[in-house]
Amino acid sequence: MTLSDSNVPQDDPIQDVGQMIQSVTQADGEAQAELFDEVLEELDAGTIALLLESLPLEQRYQRWLQVEESERVDVLSEMRAEARFSILRQLDEAQLDSIFASLTPEAMIDWSDSLPDRYIERALELVSHRHRERYELFDQYSDNQIGRYVDHQLLALTTDATVMQAQRFFRRTALDCCSSVFLVDENDKYVASINRYQVFRAEPEAKLVDIVEDEWRVLRADMSLLDAVEAIEHSAVTELPVVDADGVLIGRLTLRTATALVREHYEAQMMAHAGMDESADLFAPVFSGAKRRAVWLGINLLTAFLASATIGMFENVLDKVVALAVLMPIVASMGGIAGSQTLTLMIRGMAMGQVSIGNLLALLRNELAIGAINGVAWSFVIGAVAGWWFGDVTMGITIGIAILINLVIAAMAGVAIPMLLQKLNQDAALSGSVILTTVTDVVGFFAFLGVASMFYL
Repeated sequence: MTLSDSNVPQDDPIQDVGQMIQSVTQADGEAQAELFDEVLEELDAGTIALLLESLPLEQRYQRWLQVEESERVDVLSEMRAEARFSILRQLDEAQLDSIFASLTPEAMIDWSDSLPDRYIERALELVSHRHRERYELFDQYSDNQIGRYVDHQLLALTTDATVMQAQRFFRRTALDCCSSVFLVDENDKYVASINRYQVFRAEPEAKLVDIVEDEWRVLRADMSLLDAVEAIEHSAVTELPVVDADGVLIGRLTLRTATALVREHYEAQMMAHAGMDESADLFAPVFSGAKRRAVWLGINLLTAFLASATIGMFENVLDKVVALAVLMPIVASMGGIAGSQTLTLMIRGMAMGQVSIGNLLALLRNELAIGAINGVAWSFVIGAVAGWWFGDVTMGITIGIAILINLVIAAMAGVAIPMLLQKLNQDAALSGSVILTTVTDVVGFFAFLGVASMFYL
């Protein structure tokens, strides 16, 4: 089967890529190799990387060998960290040296977050002196600061440059998202930005510094990733200058890079809810994958024991009223869902800088009110159903009170937990849901069984 056999409309790129992946993964041996050659002629590096990640390890390496040498670094850079490493560790020394010698400073920064130090040290020995300097410049910033991920390839001219020079550079330069020229002084300190439209409508003999019209937003290299992304999102340009603490222009943030950073951030949050890493390989080695997940399962086991211990405190009432065991999951589930809604809202607000000490109390009051209203409403509904189900009004009142208590506590925990984790410099997306689930389970069981003890014992 070839790609032309697909019945997917060609104007639907998402489904088309999915069909390509399905076609290649279903083929074997020579048929897969031939099909992959056809794919290489049609797709860009990012889509090829996605396709390689969809293949089991042995097939992945064989197909990667079919990629043109001039494109291999680009394809590897587009792959997730674990998938990239699954290929690099199969290369011999000469092949690795060929790859490392072609790395840009930006690629080395990206790879350095996941590769063993010996790989990065070897790459630094092979790249040019200027690339090594650029890498060291970017590497001084943490993985949460935009200075680490700036693009050093940009159009920059000194303040004495003319419009004609800028026009010439624009015509000769083929950079991604290149719609501006940045002006710097003799010390490379940032002065101003001028967009392409202004350059080509001005007189060629004019000085660039004389046609500056608008004052652009300038990003500090130590600015957080999300703050920088938000800045370019709310600007009317496709690139913004990035300067160090002394005002020296060190690079630019492009809209493409910003989009990639946002995607990675939210993918990391999504994976973190399950204790996973966004760089995880779809075909990770079984042992390492099991080891990583076992840690998270162990953490959840400890929280489950805590909830079980809470239930164990009320064995006497459970022995007398077996129906309580049937209703307990409802109490825990309602509290968990309500708390997760608040937690998600908080994490999003914190990520966007909308939550602070100034509005925290108002936010807490708002969430408590929502929790109380939902608690009252659903306590009546669930209480009525439980009372009718078991023919016991007291049972309905018991679960109704427990639902109300748990939904109010869930709202409070959903606000407090992420703020507390932030104070402790912990990732709320990673551990917040586990802590929240423990709180709602323990509080829900304690409230339900505690109230039941008062009524039935």
